[in-house]
Amino acid sequence: QAQLVESGGGLVQAGGSLRLSCAASGRTFSSYTMGWFRQAPGKEREFVAAISWTGGSTYTADSVKGRFTISRDNAKNMVYLQMNSLKPEDAAVYYCAASTNWAFNINDYDYWGQGTQVTVSS
Repeated sequence: QAQLVESGGGLVQAGGSLRLSCAASGRTFSSYTMGWFRQAPGKEREFVAAISWTGGSTYTADSVKGRFTISRDNAKNMVYLQMNSLKPEDAAVYYCAASTNWAFNINDYDYWGQGTQVTVSS
């Protein structure tokens, strides 16, 4: 069965960095667009970044552009989100997701992980 498992979340000071990882298993996710989303308490889940199945195309939300970088290693079935210059407003549960389309909308993603918590102290 298809499974996405996030890791790497934690507590970091503002200005610090974290690298989130997403391990994919159960099907050939190498042919899927992979995305990262986040959800803060009381807010809707929002798009953060996406990467095409080849890794040749990426797209990041304006709120994190220049600070966050998405990457993938299809040989290892892994997707990463490097987060630098973290701000308190980046604190959220971060989710990894997979889509058969090149998409940035939550409704276009078919598979989801359970999420990993990122906390940023000011």
